[in-house]
Amino acid sequence: MDWSVSFDPLFSWGVLALLLAPLTLLMALSLLLGRRGALLRLAALAALALALVNPVLLEEERDPLQSVVALVVDESQSQDIGNRAETTRQAVQTLQERLERFDEFEVRVVEAGRGEAADERTETRLFEALEGTLRDVPPSRVAGTIMVTDGQVHDTPANATGFSGPLHALITGEDDERDRRVRFERAPRFGIVGTPLEMTYRVLDSAGEGGQVEVEVFVNGELALIEQAVIGREMPLEITVPNAGRNIVELRIPVLEGELTETNNRAVALVDGIRENLRVLLVSGEPHSGERTWRNLLKSDASVDLVHFTILRPPEKQDGTPINELSLIAFPTRELFVEKIEDFDLIIFDRYQHRDVLPVLYYDYIAEYVENGGALLIAAGPEFAGNQSIARTPLISALPALPNGEVTETGFHPRLTETGERHPVTRGLDGSASEPPQWSRWFRIVGVEQPEGHVVMEGAGERPLLLLSRRGEGRIGMFLSDQGWLWARGYEGGGPYVALYRRIAHWLMKEPDLEEERLTATGRGMQLEITRQTMEDEAGTATMTAPSGETRDVPLTAGEPGLFRGTMEVDEIGLYQVANGELSTLAHVGPVNAPEFADTISTENVLAPVAEGTGGSVRRLQEGVGGITLPNIVPVRANATTAAGRDWMGLRTTNDSVLKSVKRVPLFAGFLGLGLLLLAIGAMWYREGR
Repeated sequence: MDWSVSFDPLFSWGVLALLLAPLTLLMALSLLLGRRGALLRLAALAALALALVNPVLLEEERDPLQSVVALVVDESQSQDIGNRAETTRQAVQTLQERLERFDEFEVRVVEAGRGEAADERTETRLFEALEGTLRDVPPSRVAGTIMVTDGQVHDTPANATGFSGPLHALITGEDDERDRRVRFERAPRFGIVGTPLEMTYRVLDSAGEGGQVEVEVFVNGELALIEQAVIGREMPLEITVPNAGRNIVELRIPVLEGELTETNNRAVALVDGIRENLRVLLVSGEPHSGERTWRNLLKSDASVDLVHFTILRPPEKQDGTPINELSLIAFPTRELFVEKIEDFDLIIFDRYQHRDVLPVLYYDYIAEYVENGGALLIAAGPEFAGNQSIARTPLISALPALPNGEVTETGFHPRLTETGERHPVTRGLDGSASEPPQWSRWFRIVGVEQPEGHVVMEGAGERPLLLLSRRGEGRIGMFLSDQGWLWARGYEGGGPYVALYRRIAHWLMKEPDLEEERLTATGRGMQLEITRQTMEDEAGTATMTAPSGETRDVPLTAGEPGLFRGTMEVDEIGLYQVANGELSTLAHVGPVNAPEFADTISTENVLAPVAEGTGGSVRRLQEGVGGITLPNIVPVRANATTAAGRDWMGLRTTNDSVLKSVKRVPLFAGFLGLGLLLLAIGAMWYREGR
């Protein structure tokens, strides 16, 4: 029960002042002049004043409020090292049991570091979680905070300003931990394919600097080189970017005996490979309606350097025109097909026929260029079936099909074959899903026999229209019609010539996304997405290996033709390896080189400044008889400046309470007030009457 006195005046305080002020002056004057009965008059005036201000005795019934204790549990991935997780579990359980004994404390347990999103796992953000759980608690009711953590907290405030209640940190882990780690210091995000890329890295050891360690460098999962690094020193690294698109550069150092964890013995950098301008040689055998279609398409691509020649004047054409009157550029055959042929990424023969412009020996060079990894595209017209066909040259060894002498001229809709529906070059072409396809007809196709490779499009009478084949290390494509320009001109609505021609060109130049057999994996949040591209009917299951070494099977289900996909929720941040058949790939889940794994040694130093500033403590959990040894919990006053001792930690109690009811007892009302007032006035007149 709480007692207090309040006033409930009969008039406003202003009116009371006007009434009582003159009387008070008269009483003061009477006292100064020593008039008889002045004291009695003063008592009567006081009784009148009390009656007017109406004093009230209040009896309040209150319930005390509990102080709120925040128990913050570090559930980050670094807590899985050694026996930290078990130590944390035991400590939290014991703390909860002890705190339940105190009626003055309300315990709120908050777990941090295991959020659903990947960015919530990259750093241990305990203070952010603490702020969230105490957002609805006034500072006067905060008893304090107990953190059970390994001490590697990444959102620790610079000082204790504005922090409510003492902070006590209980540190998991051992005193004598040792760890060695590697990290990238400078890792560019982009690199030119086929050219050296300069990077730097550093190897750190908790035991100190000095000494050397062997560093293995992997590029896209394959060992690229082995280097010797000086511990503690920034080391240079030069790699060659192998592919366009995403490349994974990984550093690995050996695991020491007794080392705390091997998680940070790896460092990963993601490098996007960018191709320099692709060099394409386009040779048109003669002017025709489709010649400019190829030229315009290739010139419109800023990443393509195009060299285009059209054979306007073959050697057999002798009309007597003086050479100095011909505005023609001599065809530099030797320079292009002997000296600089390896500089080209793609050679296109557009309706080209053998007319002694190229010496026969040069066709051998072109075939050898394909065998050694080059790319050749044949856009054939009627000349391919004639006597001057390039199939009658030494280039025959590289061709995926030979002409049978037939040229069919009839209207037909180009269609995707069953293989073409799966092949990444032609899969999903706009208009291919309907029957007939939603694109215009063509009117000429060259017949071939014994086609090799993949027939991805067909024409009239199911004749092969587009062939894609491999020769040695290189690739060759063959278009058996010269009427693709009808799509470009919009005849009967046109067709997807831009997408088709570009895909053909990029497949020939070994664009990874267009490989027939390809396995890719991508981390999106805490989900691993796996895509298998294949020409087979089934893809089976993929085997996923987590950073910790745990393996799991991921079923791959069919989606689009030739594509199989699988997803899996994961709970580790790091580099995952995925295998399917003979293919394997790497994927990184979460931010690269996250702070959570940069330094995993448990420490008391990070939280010590804040704990000391709040009057709290930081101490390491120790194994004792029967389990973890914890300090005693002691309630302390709200204004206590120190809340920790050698074997105890204090939590503040609050003076806050909740008002349940109020009883009012007027002190100068009823017969008591009337009697006191009459007594005072009567005594005054009694004195005056004597």
